[in-house]
Amino acid sequence: MWLLDEAKRLLPRAVAQKFWQEELALVGKMLSLDSRNFHGWGYRRFVVESLENLAPEDQEVQSMAQGEFEYAKKMIGTNLSNFSAWHYRTKLIQRLLSEQFASDETRKKMLDDGQCPIRSEYVSAIATLLTGIAELDLIHRALCDPYDQSLWFYHQNLMCTFDPSLSDQTMAPNLSDIERSEYLRRETDEIQDMLDGAEDCKYIYQALIDCTLLASKVEGTMSNTDKENILSWLSELKKLDPLRCGRWLDFEKSLCADV
Repeated sequence: MWLLDEAKRLLPRAVAQKFWQEELALVGKMLSLDSRNFHGWGYRRFVVESLENLAPEDQEVQSMAQGEFEYAKKMIGTNLSNFSAWHYRTKLIQRLLSEQFASDETRKKMLDDGQCPIRSEYVSAIATLLTGIAELDLIHRALCDPYDQSLWFYHQNLMCTFDPSLSDQTMAPNLSDIERSEYLRRETDEIQDMLDGAEDCKYIYQALIDCTLLASKVEGTMSNTDKENILSWLSELKKLDPLRCGRWLDFEKSLCADV
């Protein structure tokens, strides 16, 4: 990194740019050998940022966001469990929407185009799965394997869109509370359908609890039905995740005390 920074300082921009382009190719080779190495992904972001700032002095910074978005898409297609690629995707989506001055309607469509049910058949060609599909539809299709924790992390990130305290940092910051509630209730119903055949998957129960709690937060109240459902899902979690039983018991006590 020091040598490359010296190239920026001492050499003509065009020459320094060549060194940094070769470094990006090297990072690509590293990640092709170890695609989930988060050190490599962090270094890639650093190299890309440096390359963008090496544009000729008479030109604006050249965004590489679109190309990097395609790269992240390719890496996810190679391995759906690549959490670093999913994380990079979230950052790039935000940047692309900002660079394109996307309208609220465009942002909402990026989140969900309402065309793909959660239990649709698995798409054999992962590259097809990742092309032209809204984010909620994409993660729903990917969750044909509900035991993959990386996918649930991305799902959790998307759910932040419906949290009023976090939504301003998400791809669709201007949803109404009614829209947020509708999304969350529909999400809870669809995730519950995933239990069919995967009753032993703790991530499903955790997602159900998180979505229901968030819906109650948005709506300003928790119904008796929501409370009963959460207590039922907690009961399953205590059996499926005994190493964290104390955590679930503590949460159960706080829920009963607060509601």
